[in-house]
Amino acid sequence: MKTLFISAIVLALFSILSTGCNTTANVSTNGNVNRTTSNTYSNTGPSNSNGGSTLGNAANSVANTASSMTTPAPERFLSEAIQGGRAEVELGKLAQTKSKNPDIKKFGQMLVQDHSKANTDMEVLGKKKNFNLPAGLGSHQSTLDKLNGMSGDDFDREFVNNMVSDHEKDVSTFQKESQNSTDADVKAFAEKTLPVLQKHLDTVKGIQSKMKQ
Repeated sequence: MKTLFISAIVLALFSILSTGCNTTANVSTNGNVNRTTSNTYSNTGPSNSNGGSTLGNAANSVANTASSMTTPAPERFLSEAIQGGRAEVELGKLAQTKSKNPDIKKFGQMLVQDHSKANTDMEVLGKKKNFNLPAGLGSHQSTLDKLNGMSGDDFDREFVNNMVSDHEKDVSTFQKESQNSTDADVKAFAEKTLPVLQKHLDTVKGIQSKMKQ
């Protein structure tokens, strides 16, 4: 009887110990599961962060590529700019002789003075870079020919409208070149010349506004 009682106690103790071990095992297993879940979330976090960085870099690359595609190469920029500059000088001279409007005459003088200096700077820069800059006025010759055949109010109106349109394009082109040029010297020239072109644009817009009154 005593032996049976002792055996029952031993079995009870064994059962309790087994239950405790299983609980520990469950806790350990749950702990591992929790840690696994945590690690999975942690790994997912940085992955999303890197994905965001990658997308951001891709967007910047696209923006830079688009910007470079709309910015002329340095030699092409100078080639077009110097032809436009020569045309501005000739148109400025024409304005001084054909127009009777004192504001237009004064603006013509400004064109001759400022663009003559800019043209000299471009010629020097072109030689320094071994650029093959073109001669003449290029496509601007047709504008000069057209205005040369006009007079009076017709000339003034056509000249001013042309100068507004032309300088709006110039300001936009020089602004892009000053920001995105691949040549440091050409970029510096564009930066230096841009305020002059903006001054011309503001001045001729003022003249245009007066003429419409």
